[in-house]
Amino acid sequence: MPAPIPPDLQHVVVMGVAGSGKTTVAQGLAAGLGWTYAEADDFHPPANVAKMAAGTPLTDDDRAPWLQAIRDWMTEQHEAGRRTIVTCSALRRPYRDVLRQARGAVVFVHLRGSAATIAERMERRTDHFMPPSLLPSQFATLEPLADDEAGVVIDVDDTAAEIVARIERDLALAAR
Repeated sequence: MPAPIPPDLQHVVVMGVAGSGKTTVAQGLAAGLGWTYAEADDFHPPANVAKMAAGTPLTDDDRAPWLQAIRDWMTEQHEAGRRTIVTCSALRRPYRDVLRQARGAVVFVHLRGSAATIAERMERRTDHFMPPSLLPSQFATLEPLADDEAGVVIDVDDTAAEIVARIERDLALAAR
């Protein structure tokens, strides 16, 4: 069970492997709450996108500037008085540690699903650079939220609307 949600929640990072529904869920949360939204894929440098599109997993060195750019954007939003919803795979604890360095309390929503369910979703996508062939490397890299990390784990078997409603309830977002 992850750590309790901080009362001064500022940033929600919707995390999980490719194809888990991060974008759909994050957009639903942002629309319902009126919070500022960002898609982490937009922070990747072109070299990272090309590497993934070619079926090559990113290294930690590839990810470092990307994670720092997301962290810096979250800090900028905090300083402007905006709360954020951002997607980011955030597969490993050290990646989440970088994001937690942003100003304002950061909470993670881990969208969890079976490899079969997520692979099926990825096969249906036509508008994303991440090929299904990289899914096994994502699952191999994934480190679930630890007990001292603020967040919730949500199974992706429900509809997007049900998932959004559950996140809003579990994080008490409507009251914020």
